[in-house]
Amino acid sequence: MQDIVIIGAGKIGGAIALMLAASGDYRVTVADRSAEQLAGLDNHPMIATATVDITDRAALEALLKNRFAVLSAAPFHLTGAIAEAAAATGTHYLDLTEDVATTKRVEELAKDADSAFIPQCGLAPGFISIVGHDLTKHFDKIDSLRMRVGALPQYPSNALNYNLTWSTDGLINEYIEPCEAIVEGRLVTVPAMEEREEFSLDGVTYEAFNTSGGLGTLARTLDGRVRTMNYRTIRYPGHQAIMKALLNDLNLKNRRDVLKDLFENALPATLQDVVVIFVTACGWKDNRYLQETYANKVYAGPVAGRKMSAIQITTAAGICTVLDLLAEGRLPRKGFVRQEEIALPDFLENRFGRVYDPDVLKIAKAS
Repeated sequence: MQDIVIIGAGKIGGAIALMLAASGDYRVTVADRSAEQLAGLDNHPMIATATVDITDRAALEALLKNRFAVLSAAPFHLTGAIAEAAAATGTHYLDLTEDVATTKRVEELAKDADSAFIPQCGLAPGFISIVGHDLTKHFDKIDSLRMRVGALPQYPSNALNYNLTWSTDGLINEYIEPCEAIVEGRLVTVPAMEEREEFSLDGVTYEAFNTSGGLGTLARTLDGRVRTMNYRTIRYPGHQAIMKALLNDLNLKNRRDVLKDLFENALPATLQDVVVIFVTACGWKDNRYLQETYANKVYAGPVAGRKMSAIQITTAAGICTVLDLLAEGRLPRKGFVRQEEIALPDFLENRFGRVYDPDVLKIAKAS
């Protein structure tokens, strides 16, 4: 039985807590500064709560002392303080951040740490990096790797063809911050919201465009080994054009508070969503130029006795799987651990990671 702290009692933090508690192998304490958020968590004998302001370093360190691990489901701009407290207390650290600067700070802290620091344990970055790296192993020489992920409403009904499914702060950060890519063998920075493309999957047309953070550490891992690599977010056609008008023409990229207010008061949330994952690799195998693709859709459905959205399922399952592998001794317990160090078969065989396998857990659209 491992004692775990989860920072953040929002939709994702609550889903993580319930998944871990339902397994019977983790005692979970969920910490948040909002008593109202904590009160909304599922009741479970293995879930306790703590009202803590994580900007209070002493209180945070007291909470983490003698715990096996801390899992950050807090907004990206707060995760650095959690990582610092984990380093001070010797606690294993896992997070869901897509923020490039935060991940670099976590890597710095890991250099002298006696515990494991594993950032980007969600969907993208996270599972997408594990899939992408696995595909590169199928070639003698890899040429290109294109990774596409989107959390979309099953039933879009507004001009943006979008509903809120996860962190508004994280969404805005992805739409504004610079993006990493490998172009003609060089690691470069490209602007968000650009390089739009269209593709079809299962008869549905999607668009995809640059967003920040999705490559995670995989960009540096494959730097010098691949000619082209990029990450783009999937949306229904029409979304990018409207968002560019809001961000650029109305200058809301420099007024994030206004944009956040618009999103949260005009775009309804939904539990009826679908996560689309589409990864394509090209390269040489036995002197032939070949392509291999991983395509998957995960729908909202029941997990751990409660209906969860697809983004809750995929994100929470990601970090729970990594924690499980760490607890089992199948990942390094010291230093910086990249997502691409995790073997895809190990991930999919895990009790939490199995939600990504459509042959193991079939979640119907109608549920």
